[in-house]
Amino acid sequence: MENKSKSSKKVILGVAALVVVIAALAILYNVFREKPVEGSKSITIEVVNKAEESTKYQLKTDAEYLRQAMEEAEGLTFSGTESEYGMMVDTVNGETADYSVDSSYWGFYVNGEYCNYGIDTQPVADGDAFSIVYTAE
Repeated sequence: MENKSKSSKKVILGVAALVVVIAALAILYNVFREKPVEGSKSITIEVVNKAEESTKYQLKTDAEYLRQAMEEAEGLTFSGTESEYGMMVDTVNGETADYSVDSSYWGFYVNGEYCNYGIDTQPVADGDAFSIVYTAE
């Protein structure tokens, strides 16, 4: 009986430690993640389609996140699937990328670096240059 008691205490301590680690990671994420910038910003959004043709959209925006800026860009159209994590874009300017058909997707970049966030949570800062690139593996 004493062995079961020690084993139960170890499990409880292990679960408690896991909860503490998860809470600490959540706090660190909220402290160090990129924050949106308020106010007017000038940005560029470039779309590169399957044929590698480029269309650029220059805009002044108060958008804090990329999706808002994309919605404001005159002539830029996009759609996708909504989920609890935001929109998964599959169509840009009428061209659909379907990973299940030809391993293609729309890659999102900010200032030449792959975006760390989805379009609903990717912060927008003054001078940012975004690229939306049709990508096939």
